Amino acid sequence: MYTKIVNLNEDDVDEQILKEAGEFIKNGKLVVFPTETVYGLGANAEDGEATKKIFEAKGRPQDNPLIIHISDFEDVDKVVRNISDSARKLMREFWPGPMTLIMEKKSIISDVTSAGLTSVGVRMPSDKIARKLIKFSGVSIAAPSANLSGKPSPTDVERCIEDLNGKVDYIIGGNKCEYGLESTVIDCTVNPVCILRPGAITLEMVRKVDEKAYIDPAIMAKPEPSLKPKAPGMKYKHYAPKAPVKIIDGDLKKTIEKINEMVQNYIDDNKKVGIMATDETKNNYRNAIVISLGSRKDIYSIGRNLFETLRDFDDCGVDVILSEAFDEEGFGVAIMNRLNKSAGFDIINV
Repeated sequence: MYTKIVNLNEDDVDEQILKEAGEFIKNGKLVVFPTETVYGLGANAEDGEATKKIFEAKGRPQDNPLIIHISDFEDVDKVVRNISDSARKLMREFWPGPMTLIMEKKSIISDVTSAGLTSVGVRMPSDKIARKLIKFSGVSIAAPSANLSGKPSPTDVERCIEDLNGKVDYIIGGNKCEYGLESTVIDCTVNPVCILRPGAITLEMVRKVDEKAYIDPAIMAKPEPSLKPKAPGMKYKHYAPKAPVKIIDGDLKKTIEKINEMVQNYIDDNKKVGIMATDETKNNYRNAIVISLGSRKDIYSIGRNLFETLRDFDDCGVDVILSEAFDEEGFGVAIMNRLNKSAGFDIINV
């Protein structure tokens, strides 16, 4: 398959390109596009044959539902029904932005898109390119992350090309993703609302709208094989680089000591080691490839760089990746959710 690849500047968007890409979507083709969270692989959410192509291109399990993307508030009532007061309040507070709301779907949305569920996740991205593409397509767009299933989500167009060139019809490059982690997913079919996937819209922020909101405890636990996921990222192995990831969790001084000890053991076995560190700790490690995720004082920088760093270690050909852990509060919950999944919950407490 020939893949058309173009790069756009969010500050000066060539609308003709987006109109062309919008026609591709409308006509059942696959288009990769940037959002503020991660790059998305889009198809017409109302066309089951089109959304089947997403599962095929990614190698994605058929029971893993897709999130649909809209460009305006009036689009909401076209795709879902029985919208709760809490959902309306959350939309007003956080849309456009990195938040997906699960609501009862209307029949216009393909059952393939929702993986056979009666509910579907909906979000309105804040990225200008994404919003204009959706508007020009004239349909809602189903879009998971634009990577091969199981790999770290792409925050840069080069990673989309690496994974999907020749598998999709169109790839649109834009700015590097602002948040670097997928959207917060909130189940609004229950009362109080429940966070099924943490993201940049944190529990603390959601509770300002619905004070009884809570996080599904399964978020930080290893998923059950029999689980029928209501939101993406709940069941299958995600975000995994080629090398195994091990998380060292505990007091930072003890973490550094443990990682250095482990590095030496791996070197004795002729293993090449990667370390995911932070600006505050990177100079404490030796005899390994050390990449800083950013400063612990700026937790959003950690999230922004996490997936790309995992991919960088693939490029370096390391045999194992050792990672520091982060406090599970605020955006740190989302970071640890992704990190735990990338490690297959291989956590060493010190």
